[in-house]
Amino acid sequence: MADRLTRIAIVNSDRCKPKKCRQECKKSCPVVKTGKLCIEVSPSSKIAFISEELCIGCGICVKGNLTLAFLQKCPFEAIQIINLPKDLDKDTTHRYGPNTFKLHRLPVPRPGQVLGLVGTNGIGKSTALKVLAGKLKPNLGRFDNPPDWQEILTYFRGSELQNYFTRILEDNLKAIIKPQYVDHIPKAVKGNVQEVLAQKDERGLQRELAGDLDLIQVMDRDVGDLSGGELQRFAIAVVAIQHAEIYMFDEPSSYLDVKQRLKAAQVIRTLLRPTSYVIVVEHDLSVLDYLSDFICCLYGKPGAYGVVTLPFSVREGINIFLAGFVPTENLRFRDESLTFKVAETPQESAEEIRTYARYKYPTMSKTQGNFKLTVKEGEFTDSQIIVMLGENGTGKTTFIRMLAGLLKPDTVDNSEIEIPEFNVSYKPQKISPKFPSTVRHLLHSKIRDSYMHPQFNTDVMKPLQIEALMDQEVVNLSGGELQRVALCLCLGKPADIYLIDEPSAYLDSEQRIVASKVIKRFILHAKKTAFVVEHDFIMATYLADRVIVYEGKPSIDCVANTPQSLLTGMNLFLSHLDITFRRDPTNYRPRINKLDSTKDREQKSAGSYYYLDD
Repeated sequence: MADRLTRIAIVNSDRCKPKKCRQECKKSCPVVKTGKLCIEVSPSSKIAFISEELCIGCGICVKGNLTLAFLQKCPFEAIQIINLPKDLDKDTTHRYGPNTFKLHRLPVPRPGQVLGLVGTNGIGKSTALKVLAGKLKPNLGRFDNPPDWQEILTYFRGSELQNYFTRILEDNLKAIIKPQYVDHIPKAVKGNVQEVLAQKDERGLQRELAGDLDLIQVMDRDVGDLSGGELQRFAIAVVAIQHAEIYMFDEPSSYLDVKQRLKAAQVIRTLLRPTSYVIVVEHDLSVLDYLSDFICCLYGKPGAYGVVTLPFSVREGINIFLAGFVPTENLRFRDESLTFKVAETPQESAEEIRTYARYKYPTMSKTQGNFKLTVKEGEFTDSQIIVMLGENGTGKTTFIRMLAGLLKPDTVDNSEIEIPEFNVSYKPQKISPKFPSTVRHLLHSKIRDSYMHPQFNTDVMKPLQIEALMDQEVVNLSGGELQRVALCLCLGKPADIYLIDEPSAYLDSEQRIVASKVIKRFILHAKKTAFVVEHDFIMATYLADRVIVYEGKPSIDCVANTPQSLLTGMNLFLSHLDITFRRDPTNYRPRINKLDSTKDREQKSAGSYYYLDD
């Protein structure tokens, strides 16, 4: 088997400190001891260099050798040695440098169709977008001797990518990318929304797009004053308003509620022309399903290498990603498949249900400025997750603050029912990394008892992979890493109610499912209650025991209905959005029916907007 393997040696430039460890990696390598330069570290080196040709994959530089004390591992965990099938070597599309990330193959866009990309964070989706946009010239793995365009076109000869790159070079195609992190936009764009859209309006669609993306009310506002959702819709509008041949959207649904996600998807699909290309990277699988015409999956090891699969149909591509098995390559890239059975909670006996504590709250209302929220009387129990479904600005956080005793209601209709006061642990929607030390110090200072408890470690910290982040500075964490730490902090704080606002933000598709399982298991074991605000429909349906549906005009006058069963609540919520869902028979994930499709019309006529049967 060894002759069929090739090795990647990854050295993390942020962690590697050759002067501090006195070049121990070089001393510990058995190949270096034979006189070959497998690991090179000169006194002036800022980073170690490992020869992938000479490396035998012993892993001593990574894990050390327990039997020989003088063979030490890297103390900074800066090295990864990964075995790869040798067949992939000829498929290298781009590599950034020695001992750095490399991408194998490329997604194949088709004119007049939407290509969806699905894969974990750090797997090469953004690299693929840059190459397909013509902003990054693929070096075919030869970072020290990059090929010219003639050689690159010869390499892709016979594939659809040859025609694609030829068009980019000869026709000078214009490509526009909507960036992943929209919160960085105010640093680069100045002025108010209307001015910026007017400057970019090449298609004469400013008014129409502003209406479709709910931007009318913020047209006079400065870009720097926009919220996360407003920035996302503004960024989509800026791309869609321009005339281009290649449109690329990197995570267009972040910060948006369900209704806005579907509107954004419809706007993106209007960009299709017989000669235009549209490529979308999206972690909300229901939106990706609704938006795409075909799918390319990416698998590999985050930060080390990524491999792009052949194009698949939408259903097949997403199911391959969830199953973790690529049938065309006979390759498994994940140990277990991911499923979305709606009833994940084990069936409780009547005796167990009687032991649950029940809490009631009365009908009440609260007015804040021009906004009025009316909450209808309801009840909930412990060991229960209530998902709050509604557009942004409908008062979900206001309701929780009233339950927590932080806000006093203006009116209470039933004086017999007192509003119970609860200790609340809150994970906000926006997370600001201000802590001036490492993740370890943060957890130690905030949730010391929980983070040292073996059960909390098993149920929360290990699945969220917090151990790998322990020695990193909080201010240096990425969005997804911050989200996982924030979830850990929220669940680690002793409380009666856990309010978790958008736990899916910045997490990739795989991490969202893991986070859902963590929340569900913790709430069940701890016998507590969780109120979750979530706009990723798959995650919301997986988590929900009961749902509260919000109705009315956002930011003006809204009503929070009484908690309902998942089926009743989803039917009510989806009827307002005028969309229908069915379940995939393979892994039970909810799928949005295409508008006016046969299935869509059938379900609407039957009043079954959320279809649970296989």
